[in-house]
Amino acid sequence: MNILLITDKLITGGAETYFCKLENQLQHPNSNFYYSAASGEMQKSIKHKDQFSELSRTKHAQNIKKLREIIIEKQIDMIHANSLRMVLYSILLKKLTKTKVKIVYTKHNVTILEKKIPVVFRFLLNRYVERIITVCDFEKMSLLKIGVKLDKITTVYNGVDLKQFIFQKKEKREGFKIGILGRLSAEKNHALFVEIANKLRDVSSLMFYIAGDGPERQAIQNRIQSYNLAHKIKMVGAVSQPEDFLRDMDLILLTSLREVFPMVILEAMAVGTPIISINIGGIGEAIIDKQTGYLIAEHSVEDIIEKILQIQSEEDMRHQMIENARRKVESEFSLEQMVDQTIKVYWSAPNEPSGLPIEAKDRDVFDESIQ
Repeated sequence: MNILLITDKLITGGAETYFCKLENQLQHPNSNFYYSAASGEMQKSIKHKDQFSELSRTKHAQNIKKLREIIIEKQIDMIHANSLRMVLYSILLKKLTKTKVKIVYTKHNVTILEKKIPVVFRFLLNRYVERIITVCDFEKMSLLKIGVKLDKITTVYNGVDLKQFIFQKKEKREGFKIGILGRLSAEKNHALFVEIANKLRDVSSLMFYIAGDGPERQAIQNRIQSYNLAHKIKMVGAVSQPEDFLRDMDLILLTSLREVFPMVILEAMAVGTPIISINIGGIGEAIIDKQTGYLIAEHSVEDIIEKILQIQSEEDMRHQMIENARRKVESEFSLEQMVDQTIKVYWSAPNEPSGLPIEAKDRDVFDESIQ
C-alpha cells in the first residue's frame, strides 16, 4: 500500500507535531509512505526528506496540481489528511485522478464547518472518508452526536516519545516553579495564569514561567507589567526542547478555554511533573482527578490556588501522583502505541471506498472550505 500523509503547514502546534511524529516513525513491510505540507518552523523535524514534498501556504490550485502528480506517479492507494482542508483536497484529488484512493482523516480540533453547517460536515465524512481517527473518546462522541457513522471512527490517542520525554525524579530545592507551555494565543487563557500569579505574589517560594510564542505575547507582557509582576513571572519564549522546560518545572498549569486533547499534559506526565488542568475536552481521559493530576471544573482562581498549595506542601501525595501519571503514560499513551494503532487503521479501511459526486447544493460549501 502506498500512503500519502498531508497537512496544512508545519508551524508549531499539536496537529503538526502529530504529523512529524508519524513522518519520523511510520514503517511497515508492505507499505510505502510519502509526505506533503507547506513550510514552517517544524519542517526541520522532517526525517525522510526524499519522500517529502513542500506545498504552498496560499496557492491551492498549485498544491492540487502537485499532489495530483504525486498520486499518479507514486500510485497512491490512501491519503491520510491531517486537517479538514486536507480532506477537501483529498476529495477533489480523488475526482481529478479518477482513482479509488481511500481517505483517512485525523480530527484534531473543532472545525468551522462542523459548527456552522454540521449537516454538510457529516455528509462529507460519511460519504467520502473511509476512516476517521479521533485523538480522544470525547471527540469521537462529538462526531457521533452529529451523525457521523460509528464504524468509521477509531480513537487513537496521541503518543509521547518516552525516549525523548524521560522520567526524572525531582531533587529537593529551594523554591517551587509553576509553568505553562503552549502557543501564546487567546484560547490558552494566559490571563488566568497571570491572575493566579498575582494572587500568590506574596508567597515568596513560588515562581511562575510562561513558555511559548504567539500573537498574544505583547498582550501578556502588558498584563504582567500592569500587575507589576515582572519579578514573579518570567516569559522564556519559544522552547526548542519542551521536555527540558517541563522537567524543570515543579508544576504545570493548563488554563485553556478550549482544548481537545493537548499533548502537553501527556508530556508533563511522562517527565514527572504534576499537572493542574481545567477539565475540558478529553483531558479527563488522561488526568484522573487526585490520582494522576488535578482536574478543575471551572476557571476558578481560588480552586486552582488551593490545589497549587496542596501539591506544594504534601510531598508524599505529590510523589505518588507523579508515579501514577508516568505509569499511565507508559501503558496507554506511548508513541509506539500511536504508530501501531494508526497502521491498523490504514489496513482496516474497506477495499471498495464509497464516493458519489458532490451534490449541487453542497458544491459552494465545498469550494469555500478550501479557500
